[in-house]
Amino acid sequence: MAGTERPRAQDVPVDTQRSLGELFSDATRDMSTLVRSEIELAKSEVKVSAIQVAKGSGAFIAAGALLFFAFPFLSVALAYGIHALGLGLGWSFLIVGGFYVLLAVLLGLFGVKSFKKVRAPERTIRSTQETVATLKSVG
Repeated sequence: MAGTERPRAQDVPVDTQRSLGELFSDATRDMSTLVRSEIELAKSEVKVSAIQVAKGSGAFIAAGALLFFAFPFLSVALAYGIHALGLGLGWSFLIVGGFYVLLAVLLGLFGVKSFKKVRAPERTIRSTQETVATLKSVG
């Protein structure tokens, strides 16, 4: 096993040994790189979630706008329908208003589906927990 042993500090020439300051400097640089990498990972995961939130919000806004325009149609259709009771012009307005409600429901379901895709930055959390555990075991 003599061939696989690592050289001891006193066996290594002085000019190849690193000072405590150099080791500390390298450790600080490595820690800084690790923190920057964690931040970049978090940014990329949050960006994906933000896109899903934007899609879901857009769908809810569109659904709200369609419902806003559907209510006057439904109100007029109901008024004409009650007045006519004979499948006249009021039913036409009712069909149009019902179409908008159906469209709003579909957009609302799309919005709910998009919001359900939003996830916490799980890789960042896991990686940060591993880093903290490693630092605790070293210190």
